[in-house]
Amino acid sequence: MTRIGDDATDVHVALAGHDDDLVLSWAARTDIGHRRAANEDSVIVGLPIFAVADGMGGHAAGDRASAAIANRLSRESGPFAELPSLEQAFIDAGAEIDALAEGIPLGVGTTVTGAALVFDQPDPSFLVFNIGDSRVYRFERNELSQVTVDHSVVQELVDAGLIAAEDAENHPESNVITRALGFHDEPLPDIWRVPARTGLRLLICSDGLTKELGHERLRLHLAAGMPADETASALVDAALAAGGRDNVTLVIVDVISAPLSTAYEDNGMQPTLEHQPTPPDLGGSPDGPPSGVNPE
Repeated sequence: MTRIGDDATDVHVALAGHDDDLVLSWAARTDIGHRRAANEDSVIVGLPIFAVADGMGGHAAGDRASAAIANRLSRESGPFAELPSLEQAFIDAGAEIDALAEGIPLGVGTTVTGAALVFDQPDPSFLVFNIGDSRVYRFERNELSQVTVDHSVVQELVDAGLIAAEDAENHPESNVITRALGFHDEPLPDIWRVPARTGLRLLICSDGLTKELGHERLRLHLAAGMPADETASALVDAALAAGGRDNVTLVIVDVISAPLSTAYEDNGMQPTLEHQPTPPDLGGSPDGPPSGVNPE
């Protein structure tokens, strides 16, 4: 397990053209869970990147794969990220992971999901990115929405109307993903833009959390009003109490205060690239390849 960065409270970020700073707090937690022999997750927290990666390929290879993308993302410097640099990070990490896979017949890979702080508009925002079935949620105005779309077989079945969303977690192919970083595939992240508004909470997590806690349980924890560090700890404890069948890793990012121009008073999340699906509440249409990868 690789962790990069520390928890932080009330971090001020200066914004050109604004009198007021953007103020953020964040925290990360991870646990091996009750059934795994090793923790293959990695996490990075700290400006400009907050991300979780869930490795696949056996405990040694999986840990190294998730560490590869975390380490590469940690090279992004300064308070703000840029999309071209972020996309290059996926390419570089994918090449490193493919090199790790030499001699491993089933291949090596990792999911990666997270949020990068950017300031390329009148106001700051987060570029939310995703490859695989780890997730980013947005909590705002007491409502919880799933920003990312799972790249998984069961998500495709839900979208096709072949199974109900509530049956997805118990489906025999619930661990099979259709897109990953590695496995000699071209890195294809989905990317959305989420405005960094006062009161926004982002939850970034591996599926070890979401397989144990449903949408409403997550919402209640995020709505409790506890600081980022206490919220993160409470979520991990709840996942372990519910079974802890997998590694559990998560990041909470809170926007404590943010300036907002009148030109930026939208209420949504926008895909940044033409091929991206519309952000869902509880799911959406993945556009990954039909073949599956089983992280087990």
